[in-house]
Amino acid sequence: MTNIRTGRHACFDRMVVDVPGAGTSGLGYSVRYVSRLYQDGSGNHIPVGGGAVLEVRVAAPAYDPDTGEPTYPVRAGQRLSGVDLTGYRTFRDARFAGSFEGDTQIGLGVRARLPFRVWVATDRVVVDVAHNWTGAR
Repeated sequence: MTNIRTGRHACFDRMVVDVPGAGTSGLGYSVRYVSRLYQDGSGNHIPVGGGAVLEVRVAAPAYDPDTGEPTYPVRAGQRLSGVDLTGYRTFRDARFAGSFEGDTQIGLGVRARLPFRVWVATDRVVVDVAHNWTGAR
């Protein structure tokens, strides 16, 4: 895992987790609403702003498995590097929770428990969160 980026669209906000070389068939993920975000391994609470928190897990480390060197330069609990959520209708906060045993964990704070979809494209996991419950602009 090397990068996380976001984008605003007419009916949803989008977060993309880039995993170069992963393809599509072997790229695992889990996305769900949680009451609080707890860091894998340590169990530490990672505060995430917003009316609801999506826990995003991607089956790829944010470090080089051979050297242990980070491939995504953010520490647990910090805001995502290069992500500015100013002006987003749904996203409120985005925090890196860490990488543990090959999985990367992210906390995405959203306005409310809105509908979301997750899909895999070549070398990335995409999370779209609707602006409202009806899908209207």
